[in-house]
Amino acid sequence: MQTTWSYRRIPLAALFAALLTAAFLLVAPLSASAHDELVSADPAADTTVETLPAQLALTFSGDVLDAEGATMIQVTDPAGSPVTDGAPTVDGTTVTQPLAAGGPAGLYHVAWKVVSADGHPIAGEYAFTVTTGSAVTPTPTTAPAPEQTTPETSPAPTVTVTATPTPAATSGSPVWLWVLLIVAVLVVAGIAVWLGMRRRPADGGPAASSDDAAASADPSER
Repeated sequence: MQTTWSYRRIPLAALFAALLTAAFLLVAPLSASAHDELVSADPAADTTVETLPAQLALTFSGDVLDAEGATMIQVTDPAGSPVTDGAPTVDGTTVTQPLAAGGPAGLYHVAWKVVSADGHPIAGEYAFTVTTGSAVTPTPTTAPAPEQTTPETSPAPTVTVTATPTPAATSGSPVWLWVLLIVAVLVVAGIAVWLGMRRRPADGGPAASSDDAAASADPSER
């Protein structure tokens, strides 16, 4: 009875260990993916404002890292020219970016990138519309000349930021976590079977045959 109980106890312990390993591998990525995200913006995405505001404000679900080079906000007008005026400022969960006055009417594009307090970089982009403004972007005037020409200006570079998916837009677990889970379960199951096969002969031994049973009978019957 002791041998049978010990032999059955090993697979149960191995199964319990495998379930604990699987639970850890499934829960760990969920907690690791709980990074900060953009909660609100002013002007907000896909909204319409009458004139270009003096500043753009972004609010996140957690504190933003206030360090040099950690925060970037780029706002461009319908022609692709930047309308930001100075560096952004960070105040806890809010990032404020000053904007230049006198922007034209049309669609404005916002691209942002920040680093959350846990050191994880997040980024995104959106657009809003300005209904009234200057017809064209003002250009510097030149002094009169015998043959007045308009100086050619090269278009301002457009900054493109690739948005990093937020936890809400990400589904499923990475492939390597599933591979690791399968390998862990196979290893634990293999160890359990090896221990069971190794321990069974040591505790129980081979079953006695009918001839041995007859030989070990009461000597008085011989």
